[in-house]
Amino acid sequence: MTRRFGAFAAALCALALLGATRPSGLDDVLAHRHWSYPDYTRVVVELSGPVTLKGEPHLLPPMSDKGARLYVDLEGVWVGTAYKEGVRVADGLLDRFRMGQNTRHDTRIVLDLETHARHRILTLTHPDRLVIDVYGARHGDAAEGSGPNPLPPRLRPVQTVVLDPGHGGRDPGAMGVGGLREKDVTLRLARSLRPKLEALGFRVVMTRDDDRTIDLEERTAIAEASGGDLFVSLHANASRRRGAHGIETYYPDANHERHTLRVAARENGVSHSQLNALQRTLAKLRVSEVSPQSRHLAERVQRQLVGGLPDRYRPVADLGVKKGPFYVLFLSDMPSVLVESGFVSNPIEAKRLGDDGYLDAVAAGIATAVAEHRGAQTPVTAQTRP
Repeated sequence: MTRRFGAFAAALCALALLGATRPSGLDDVLAHRHWSYPDYTRVVVELSGPVTLKGEPHLLPPMSDKGARLYVDLEGVWVGTAYKEGVRVADGLLDRFRMGQNTRHDTRIVLDLETHARHRILTLTHPDRLVIDVYGARHGDAAEGSGPNPLPPRLRPVQTVVLDPGHGGRDPGAMGVGGLREKDVTLRLARSLRPKLEALGFRVVMTRDDDRTIDLEERTAIAEASGGDLFVSLHANASRRRGAHGIETYYPDANHERHTLRVAARENGVSHSQLNALQRTLAKLRVSEVSPQSRHLAERVQRQLVGGLPDRYRPVADLGVKKGPFYVLFLSDMPSVLVESGFVSNPIEAKRLGDDGYLDAVAAGIATAVAEHRGAQTPVTAQTRP
């Protein structure tokens, strides 16, 4: 392994001596971002074209003169020597990350780690980007769950609920009857739901509490960093058919149902044809570990919203509990659901979604479902990950 990094350094030197001549047809690094929270750091590298990993990521153990290193090679990407100094993080978990030309056609990304418990790597589209999540207790911390196999949120009793009001800021979401905007509906619903959950003894974290733009990586980074036990993403539906109406609740699963793709494409901000790449990404994740609990929560939410709303809002069309490929559900490492609370495109439901009384009733139903889910939990024995 040491020889590999020697070759990497030698390649950088050779490129510098050659003037770092760039071959044609390669993609570029457009941007990079990172978020640091207790026990968790996320790095995102955005590219000008689809992300293609060359081989498997590698984790190198600590050496006498340096800590552990995680590296991954990107095929068909050019950075030259632009990032030879690296990006300093120094958050007690990740010292820095570096990007350099491993060969004339491949870029290597290296994370210099101060400590490490586990990690995961995702490739996403629209925009094309690489997401690297690293977990572990910061240096000098004796945080609960630290060590070689920290206890993931899905194996803990529910204490913290993360509420994610969909869209916001420059992204209005679905536009409905009378100019009703999905982003406003979801924020008002979350603000109504938060005190109800707190009254039931839950700690509540919101990904946004105002009208601001927040991308999916940051939403789920907030969720992961908060130590959340459940993730509830709040949305409102829309359709070209003004008569479409009803409530539906989604949970993450590597499979999907054909009729869910319209909603998934809209909420992910991609076309139907572009969902195939997402499906391939999700199939690589160990979603079976969180899908059962997510489905149970989704069933309770749907039951409360269809059968538990006041008579003045009934009957409610039951569109069912569905599984689908939603970015925002798979980027968090905990049981997650996405609630479509009605259609802003339907005149009757748009009027309801603009009414505080209706949103309060929906919030009460979701809070009841979350409390039921907590009460139904049984102790789970953590198993060591292979």
